[in-house]
Amino acid sequence: MTAHGKDEATPSGPPRDFAVSGKSTSGSQQRNMPFKLYADVLSAVMLAALLLRALGAPVEGEPTDSPAGDSSGEEELVPSDLLSASPVWDLIIGATAGHQKEFEDEFPQGVKYHFLENYKVSSLPAKCPSSNFSMEACLRRLAEGLHTYMVLLEHVEREYPGSSILLHAKYYSRQLVDLIKKKMKSPGQVTVLTSSQEEQLVQDINNPDSFHRRMTGHSILQQLHDFLREAKLAIRKREKSRQMRKGSNMIIAAIHPSFQILQR
Repeated sequence: MTAHGKDEATPSGPPRDFAVSGKSTSGSQQRNMPFKLYADVLSAVMLAALLLRALGAPVEGEPTDSPAGDSSGEEELVPSDLLSASPVWDLIIGATAGHQKEFEDEFPQGVKYHFLENYKVSSLPAKCPSSNFSMEACLRRLAEGLHTYMVLLEHVEREYPGSSILLHAKYYSRQLVDLIKKKMKSPGQVTVLTSSQEEQLVQDINNPDSFHRRMTGHSILQQLHDFLREAKLAIRKREKSRQMRKGSNMIIAAIHPSFQILQR
């Protein structure tokens, strides 16, 4: 009953098409809401896939094996501020890669390249392990290892003073050590051999036999090449992991609002 005495039907429920917020929503808009919601989620998932691809992560269904002749993915585009993206790596690795041909030219008959395994120096620097080693610890080990190799190269210089490979190896090793230290949180923690330790190291690998000395020199260049290749891969793996963690945060930020709506 109204104030004017007229009967008026009392609604038994909320008005049709009345939203919780109090705003009127048409039936077609209500039907389109689930579609729009899932379209938002799909867009977020597509964004996540694009971010993963940009960071170098394999997308489901994409082959993960590198093509023949490319074990490190050198051709992938990576940010230029990454240590593994420095051109110094390619310069020094490219120079030392020519060592095998130089060796085979010197020993055209009888002596095979793999024979150098018999002349490995016992005091070779340890490599950075593939896991369970922080980036800082890895960088420190690599910097210290390169310092040791620069001492070992003195033996190579005595046997092959005019070697262009030796010249490039010494020059770019110094540059690489500087780059590594710039990426370290505590570069002062890098320890190098004392002068007496350096002298002892060179003396230990010396040998009265000329052939033995030359083979040792070649072995040092061979091991330096392997050390550099594995060092670049180890650093690149850790830098890629950092990128993935940052990318994951971006992905979560992109899709989180849509998932909040789904969970309501």
